[in-house]
Amino acid sequence: MTDFMRTPDENFADLSDFSYATHYHPWQDLRLHYVDEGPRDAPVMLLLHGMPTWAYLYRDMIPLLVDAGYRCIAPDHMGFGRSDKPTDIHWYTIARHTEILSSLITSLDLERVTLVCQDWGGPIGLAQAVTMPERFERLVIMNTWLHHPEFQYTDAIKNWFTNWHEGGLFDRPCPDVGLLLLLSGGLAGREVIFPALVEGRDPQLTGKAAQVYQGFSAPYRGLPDEAFNGYRRFPLSIPASSYDNGNGAAQTHHYRQLLEWSKPAHFIWGCADDVFTEDWGRSWAGRMNGSFDPIADAGHFLQSSHGRQVCELMLKRISEKP
Repeated sequence: MTDFMRTPDENFADLSDFSYATHYHPWQDLRLHYVDEGPRDAPVMLLLHGMPTWAYLYRDMIPLLVDAGYRCIAPDHMGFGRSDKPTDIHWYTIARHTEILSSLITSLDLERVTLVCQDWGGPIGLAQAVTMPERFERLVIMNTWLHHPEFQYTDAIKNWFTNWHEGGLFDRPCPDVGLLLLLSGGLAGREVIFPALVEGRDPQLTGKAAQVYQGFSAPYRGLPDEAFNGYRRFPLSIPASSYDNGNGAAQTHHYRQLLEWSKPAHFIWGCADDVFTEDWGRSWAGRMNGSFDPIADAGHFLQSSHGRQVCELMLKRISEKP
């Protein structure tokens, strides 16, 4: 049996901007949560999050996409959101996250899928398009990557990786990672975020910042330290120096296969991101013969800060190249 923790439902009860019905996919002795909104016979938007987020990342996009006639499927990776949280840090690998997502796609028999991916949702989701291309109509790729030997990891990625190791900024009990979404979205400054994170204290937020923080911290609020191991493992799985946990060889294969992708690929990029830079996004789009739409003032989590604009760009591209 897998040892795991489960976030109490009451943690999510007061999310006025994310009140969707819950759906669960059984995987072995665990359950994976996903949002499923829109007509069951409609084309699918598969909305994938990364670290340290969950399906709440797409709160501003789901209503717009449903109104546009899509069925939105937004899963929480195991260890995140409403999904179960195995307590053994070594349980988490990118290969396992990929397998679980494959299980969800095949169980729901999803077809006519538009993949929408960002951060770790990229390697996990793009693997599905390579292995099950018949289920996918197009790719929408935002601020992510696929490892390959030629990829140049930025200083921001290297710092992120280092800060999750012993002695790093996030090497602490119950790291309050939801605060990082406020920093990225311009809702609070470093002088508010980092003292609260380092000292483990209430950031005393109000207004929109408080609402967004409540959403992104809901999955772990009040849980013991072992519930944070999913958050810890994603940064430690970046295959910059080794392939441990990050499925680096598979990522390289998927990257090379997708260079031959013949269906539409649309890149929408937050250009204020120092993790996955505009230059990288443009270069990758060019290699895949994809469109490229920059959002100059958007950072890494553009779905959270610029969700409506992302939807408008995405739907415009789809209308031009259905």
